[in-house]
Amino acid sequence: MTCGRVHRLAEEGREPIAFHLDGEPASALSGDTVLTAILLVRPHLRRAEFGVEGRAGFCLMGACQDCWVWQENGPRLRACSTELTEGMRLLTSAPEPWGQP
Repeated sequence: MTCGRVHRLAEEGREPIAFHLDGEPASALSGDTVLTAILLVRPHLRRAEFGVEGRAGFCLMGACQDCWVWQENGPRLRACSTELTEGMRLLTSAPEPWGQP
């Protein structure tokens, strides 16, 4: 049973891809964006910076900066325009000490 915001209705014949989200194993399908993969298993992409609300992306085309997520090794990426790859280890909040010199 999934608790995601997105529910796949068709096109299930693609190869499965394993990834980790906040340390937990998850899976999606080849060709999915990171945003799609996350929203298949979660009701939101991340928490808002100035409140407790969940964010699920806004423009969905890489223009608004609402879908930033981080890789465990530090670099952040736009979830809506980045294709998921096998073994990605993603974080929905910035790793510590992200952005520190």
